[in-house]
Amino acid sequence: MMKNLNDGTVMHNKSILYVFVLVFALGGCATMNESQQSTAKGTAMGAGAGAAAGAIIGAIAGDPALGAGIGAGVGAVGGYIWSNRMEEQKRKMEAVTEGTPVSVTQTADNQLKVNVPSDISFDTGQSTIKPEMHPVLNSLAAGLMSNPDSQVTVIGYTDDTGNDSINNPLSVNRAASTRAYLVSQGIAANRISIDGRGSAEPMVPNTSPENRAKNRRVEILVKEAQQEQQELLQYQDQHQQQHQELQQYQEQLQQKQQQQEQLEFEERLQQYRQEPQRVNP
Repeated sequence: MMKNLNDGTVMHNKSILYVFVLVFALGGCATMNESQQSTAKGTAMGAGAGAAAGAIIGAIAGDPALGAGIGAGVGAVGGYIWSNRMEEQKRKMEAVTEGTPVSVTQTADNQLKVNVPSDISFDTGQSTIKPEMHPVLNSLAAGLMSNPDSQVTVIGYTDDTGNDSINNPLSVNRAASTRAYLVSQGIAANRISIDGRGSAEPMVPNTSPENRAKNRRVEILVKEAQQEQQELLQYQDQHQQQHQELQQYQEQLQQKQQQQEQLEFEERLQQYRQEPQRVNP
């Protein structure tokens, strides 16, 4: 009887904990920077995040198999879709950038990637957008207006001229300038996250002025989340205290476990006291 009752309690606790882990996995973005938030709200909800969430639930619940199962379920939610709107936007971007050094590609995880080198984006040491970049951003903004479910990440880069104390903020400023222009074209700022990588990720070796111009660039990533993921992200936005709630629930589980152990100890002690004392002959 006691075993069945305990089993039922454990299953109930695991079910509740599963919900909290979903909220935790989605809501952990609140403590991240903009680039990390974008990643977490996209590809991080794939297999990697599923495994991480599974590891957490498995550790807390003391059941690795349960954790693995939940991890697979969470991971299945992630990823992006390549819709007709994304394909149409890609075709329009290709038409606008034809004959320019701008590249427009579809990534392996179904993001639209627009790589804009410095030929038409930024001069050395500058974060002011060149006029040549305006048609590219205008076309991008038009596509975003027609696809309100899409989100954008802008990543700025520099060449290796100068040091990190100069290049890192410069790359962020370039991404910020790109976002500011898109916002001026009617795109909501909360749809655009920015990041700066400095000179850390060159496309080609910085061995010539031509190569440095390729590395001094902006990458724009457009993604459209699956419907299930969009709903989960909306749910995450409504629950900013999920991490604290998970910690509180974990503490409650630990307290209940300690109480149960105390009760079992007292029961055994009582049984011992009730047993007749044995006397050595």
